[in-house]
Amino acid sequence: MGFRKQGSKGVAESVREEFLEALKSGLSQSAAAVRVGVSNPTGSKWARAAGIPADTRHRGMRYSAGVREAFWAAMHDGASPTQAAVISGVSEQTGQRWVEQAGYVPRTASVELAKTDGERRPRAPLTFTERCRLEDLLESGCTPVRAAELLDRHTDTVRREIGNGTTHSGYRARVGQDVAESKRKRPKPRKLDDNPALLAEVVARLKQRNSPEQIAGRLRVDFPDDPEMWVSHETIYQALYVQPRGELAKEVKSALRTGRAQRKPQGRSQTGQGKLKGMVNISERPAEADDRAVPGHWEGDLIIGAGQQSAIGTLVERTTGFVVLLHLPGDRTAATLAAAMSAKVPEIPEILRRSLTWDQGSEMALHTAITEATGLPIYFCDPHSPWQRGTNENTNGLLRQYFPKGTDLSFYGPGWLDQVAAELNARPRKRHNWRTPAEELHRLLSDPSTFVAATA
Repeated sequence: MGFRKQGSKGVAESVREEFLEALKSGLSQSAAAVRVGVSNPTGSKWARAAGIPADTRHRGMRYSAGVREAFWAAMHDGASPTQAAVISGVSEQTGQRWVEQAGYVPRTASVELAKTDGERRPRAPLTFTERCRLEDLLESGCTPVRAAELLDRHTDTVRREIGNGTTHSGYRARVGQDVAESKRKRPKPRKLDDNPALLAEVVARLKQRNSPEQIAGRLRVDFPDDPEMWVSHETIYQALYVQPRGELAKEVKSALRTGRAQRKPQGRSQTGQGKLKGMVNISERPAEADDRAVPGHWEGDLIIGAGQQSAIGTLVERTTGFVVLLHLPGDRTAATLAAAMSAKVPEIPEILRRSLTWDQGSEMALHTAITEATGLPIYFCDPHSPWQRGTNENTNGLLRQYFPKGTDLSFYGPGWLDQVAAELNARPRKRHNWRTPAEELHRLLSDPSTFVAATA
């Protein structure tokens, strides 16, 4: 909601009358100002001119259960805190206080002073939730200084954010978020990808049945004065097992003495206890899923809310990055997840239901029932092997922009989750030449040759 243009006395008068009618209907001055699209000072001036006393009616007042229910119903339907406040007839400040108390928009911890030298400790970057709040505050008429106070952020931080996210129609949280993400440091490219000479040496020694550790040690002996020809054994293992390409992809099964196509999980030994009944290991997943050439292979997981009590299910298509979110009302038990998947997965075209990869969490105890209901085969990762679901792990990180850790995730209804998924699916991706996941999926589905590899 933006400010109305007051270009003529006729328009201004009609807006003023609308504002006064809103006050008579029981809205606070703050809520009425937001409804008609004027700033709070303007609304206060109109109220004084009309002989309406200062807006103290709602201060310290205990609102009825019906008012609160109307507020939360609007939030569930996708309204912002400001919009929900207007709908329910409370002030913006009251609405914001309610969502903060509920844990939906956690207050950013105040800046603490360092005990040693009195300097301010570094603050975390602005979250997407804070950017959305900033957009609401600015559109409601707040100055940058006031917005900084309400967000508990330094004024310079807010002013810099406004500069980054301002468009011809004003500040937009989505634009600010995209700018922030583009400025983040990207992970360094793999050393083996950028050094053909080093790659050739590694491949040659793998063919000689040298282990990665032997190769790493010997390279330092053979090239003592050339650090560019050094590489750790862990880097070699990662290159073999995590999305291997080119010559390394050919060497995976033959290079190591174990002949293992997947890396054995490191850390705690596995006793076999607690495995899901009837589970099928990722090693039996169709080979076409590995190179991401054919769409329809998914990765799934849960993001967990406050107190380990609530969760949201996430499904990510490996080829395009297309996201589907699952509403889990009340809990994250196997029965709840099975019901959510049985209802949501059939909405996906059958041609795109080729496989789902999940970890061995107890929430998938009813995986056979899910497969029967949806026709989607489910494969399970090795324990403690998150790299086997790398696409999903990355997507869950993106989702934390919308669903911060420590919040009650049961609050978000199906409509809200669909809205977030649509926003992620509309983000341009570099790996798709700046096409969005939705566009890339549509492109692949429109090309008859896309699924040839799967049927050849």
